[in-house]
Amino acid sequence: MRIIFTVKMDKILLGHGSGGKLTADLISGLFRKYFRAPQLLEGRDAALLEIPGSTLVFTTDSFVIHPLFYPGGNIGKLAVCGTVNDLAVSGARPLFLSAGFILEEGCDMKLLESVVSSMAAEAEKAGISLVTADTKVVEKGKCDQIFINTSGIGCLLPAYRKPGHQYEVTCGDSIIVNGFIGDHAMAVLQARNDLGFSSGVSSDNACLHELVASLVHSGFRLKWMRDPTRGGLGTLLNELALQQHCGVFVEETAIPVRPEVEGLCELLGFDVLTLANEGKLVLVVPEEETAELLQQMKAHPLGQYAACIGRITDQSPGRVVMLTGVGGRRIVHPLLGEILPRIC
Repeated sequence: MRIIFTVKMDKILLGHGSGGKLTADLISGLFRKYFRAPQLLEGRDAALLEIPGSTLVFTTDSFVIHPLFYPGGNIGKLAVCGTVNDLAVSGARPLFLSAGFILEEGCDMKLLESVVSSMAAEAEKAGISLVTADTKVVEKGKCDQIFINTSGIGCLLPAYRKPGHQYEVTCGDSIIVNGFIGDHAMAVLQARNDLGFSSGVSSDNACLHELVASLVHSGFRLKWMRDPTRGGLGTLLNELALQQHCGVFVEETAIPVRPEVEGLCELLGFDVLTLANEGKLVLVVPEEETAELLQQMKAHPLGQYAACIGRITDQSPGRVVMLTGVGGRRIVHPLLGEILPRIC
């Protein structure tokens, strides 16, 4: 759960599920008022639970994407990848998965089997076992065919420093992303056929745990690590600036974006920095480790387009400043509403 700002509202809006500012308002203004466990209040993607001899990492997520299938993925694959990645960016080796299926009366059985088989295949590929599950059926019209809730348990990698004791983010540290941003959101949009176009872009749906583990085991000082899903890269960078009480400076021309995605953003009026991703990783590492880390990331299939997009600064603490392609500077704000509902 992530925290950015607090603004009180009387009704739930679609934007409260966007992963941006309204989501943060809901968490800080309501949920934190009643749920006070210290692990929850840390605002991480997963909770670290100390047990004798080990540290367990525990996360949960829900998936309500529309449509259920899109280029590069489907709700089943998404549920596994999303849960695995929340564990991975917390420094954990994914071990166990639970699944809760909420099914709409009248849902086609072959459709459900396609989702479940895809989910099983992705879990096997990721090396995570689905060990417990639940199913509920609701009346027709009460959900959109299939909703999935998952929880994941992993074990903190011994070589990874616990987040509460990690290296301090300092001025000059590099900010790295492992590849093209915005692909997932655009793949889902084209699958809806609302605008009658085909971009050829596929979702970046992927499990990142092996890439993360390779970096951890190589001894890189990963000072901060998250995956920019709902709310996109811009929202995540704002979280970095606020949580670490630092300034964030990024260069627009350094951010990997496919020409097709960039063109569609210009056509539709979207900011690519607010588009959802489902196979991307953002890291903060010392400047002196940047070149070697990028070289290793680019040798991995999920990091071949990795790039250093900016740095930590001591200017404008709590803000994200971007050098634009035309040489100007602008403040990057977190996603304020909902530009593309039902994205995950």
